[in-house]
Amino acid sequence: MATETRDGELEQLCVDTIRTLSMDAVERAKSGHPGTPMALAPLAHVLFTRVLRHNPRAPGWPDRDRFVLSAGHASMLLYSILHLTGYDWSLEDLEGFRQIESPCAGHPERGDAPGIEMTTGPLGQGISSSVGLALAERMLAARFNREGHEIVDHRTFVIASDGDLMEGVASEACSLAGHLALDRLIVFYDDNHITIDGDTSLAFSEDTAARFEAYGWQVVEVGEDLRLDTLEAAAREAMAEADRPSLVIVRTHIAPGAPTKQDTSAAHGAPLGEEEVRLTKEAYGWPSQEPFHVPGEVRERYAAGLERGAELEGEWRERAEAYREAHPELWSEFERMVEGGLPDGWDADPPRFNPDGAVVATRKASGRALQWAAGAVPHLVGGSADLGESNVTLIEGGGSVEPGHYGARNVHFGVREHAMGAIVNGLTLHGLRGYASTFLIFSDYMRPSIRLAALMAIPSLFVFTHDSIGVGEDGPTHQPIEQLPALRAIPNLYVVRPADANETVLAWRFALAQSETPTALALSRQGLPVLDPALVPPDAVERGAYVLSEGFRPEPDAVLMATGSEVHACLAAAELLEAEGISTRVISMPCPERFAESDRDEREAILPPACRVRLAVEAASPFGWHRWVGEDGEVVAMETFGASAPAGVLFEEFGFAPEQIAQRTLAVLDRLDRRPAAGP
Repeated sequence: MATETRDGELEQLCVDTIRTLSMDAVERAKSGHPGTPMALAPLAHVLFTRVLRHNPRAPGWPDRDRFVLSAGHASMLLYSILHLTGYDWSLEDLEGFRQIESPCAGHPERGDAPGIEMTTGPLGQGISSSVGLALAERMLAARFNREGHEIVDHRTFVIASDGDLMEGVASEACSLAGHLALDRLIVFYDDNHITIDGDTSLAFSEDTAARFEAYGWQVVEVGEDLRLDTLEAAAREAMAEADRPSLVIVRTHIAPGAPTKQDTSAAHGAPLGEEEVRLTKEAYGWPSQEPFHVPGEVRERYAAGLERGAELEGEWRERAEAYREAHPELWSEFERMVEGGLPDGWDADPPRFNPDGAVVATRKASGRALQWAAGAVPHLVGGSADLGESNVTLIEGGGSVEPGHYGARNVHFGVREHAMGAIVNGLTLHGLRGYASTFLIFSDYMRPSIRLAALMAIPSLFVFTHDSIGVGEDGPTHQPIEQLPALRAIPNLYVVRPADANETVLAWRFALAQSETPTALALSRQGLPVLDPALVPPDAVERGAYVLSEGFRPEPDAVLMATGSEVHACLAAAELLEAEGISTRVISMPCPERFAESDRDEREAILPPACRVRLAVEAASPFGWHRWVGEDGEVVAMETFGASAPAGVLFEEFGFAPEQIAQRTLAVLDRLDRRPAAGP
């Protein structure tokens, strides 16, 4: 019983329970990373029993501390401590580690089970998104806290590995965290000297402490002293720092107690082996060789912590009730944001553009839509990677987030695209509606973060401008060719490329209406004609595609479909074809993913099966378009990189002039012997 065991021995028994559960789960799965969970067990125990403000019985209460295991390969560390401390994880869940029926995935997956704040798999993403979580806490505190009424007052704790700190995304994010003085961010660096290839000295020899001090972080070095009181003291020292984020460096030994595999790469990414597990348990003086054994006194020790969690949450609920009475309007806004909602009527009266002959770049239309959205959705925040003016993504009157001043709405990410995507995910995970912006070509830098947003099912918004060879003179290095199909290949991501200013406004409204899907907007640098608003249905983006122009026959002879600026080239090509007696339907397809989700009847109403003469036109790689043109149609697209010249010259050079599109259409008609004998 717990009362019969000295406190020190009981605490050690708890630590060793985390270790043995981790060993046993990896061994049963014959797959996984046992060494790091074993090494970090003392730290996890201290954080979850002494430091973190959390309540396993209410894992989503708003002012809980956030914990992110950036070293996601050490997932059994998180699963073990969540199970032991009373979160809704069964022992059977742990026994099914890495199996299809278990929430215990190989790396932590948000949404699989309570207590997992974010999906961490790709190294560097967890620590980088945590910068967004910590920034969100400060922004929300500045927005909602009032004198005598603080309802936002928590910290973000992270465990990061050598691999996390090697990844460039972490360097970018931690640099910005230091610049912004995010004192509520505390990172524990597991300095265990081991990677898959061997000792980290093979490729990593920098002075990590000096690097983070240069970033503007407080650095606390624990060394090899992993006594629980020492780890708690280090955490308290970091929590006491009021002006800087903190890095606590912990020198661990991978797979401690394993007689032949401690401090070796063999313990990093593979099971220890049955014999090594047996010997390690003997070294711990473990009371049973049965796998997944949890001593009764350990159960009692962790169960006692549930009262602490309930008290912490209860205290906050009392403060929240007092806040609600003192500031009812602010409380309503806070509650709605926490629940992921939007203000009533937020989507009313969007901007409207009239076709007065002027051309409007969709990036500029997006800027106007952003001002409308920012007025309608007060928790919309974000910024660009040093391209605010080019992307037109500054919120007017929103101010700039600066060190110690977090009440603003414009975040200046600097030239840090990798980190920007991850940080925006952190902002969005915390309940804000975060957006990031840069040129479409640089979406390559952000792809891991965009993919994680889709995987986590969060509505991050990615605003990309300079969407095609229309970039012009900047040349092929800045002209996106393969980026659109690459983004469309990501499941659960909507990619919207609007054809004009009014479609752009609808794209913003569509993106903000999402709750479980991120959206990427692809916007033009060059000016585009404004379509007649009467021809653009209010649900154009929701539908994914619509008929913009209809020919003179009920059934078209040819269908031209396009996105973005190429829609206008197709409209002009349709006029040329009509003069040749070819009845032509023009389809604007701003979001192919949404069109693919519609039912068959809806799709066939827009793309009639009887019409085999179909051309898809997009100044990007043709990948993905053959689905819509069928076996007999053609795709007018970019088969090479671009070139440096004015945009108009490039569109003609690469075959996107209206005359060229019309000729390609006639060629398909001739090839299929479908050219009508007579005109209208």
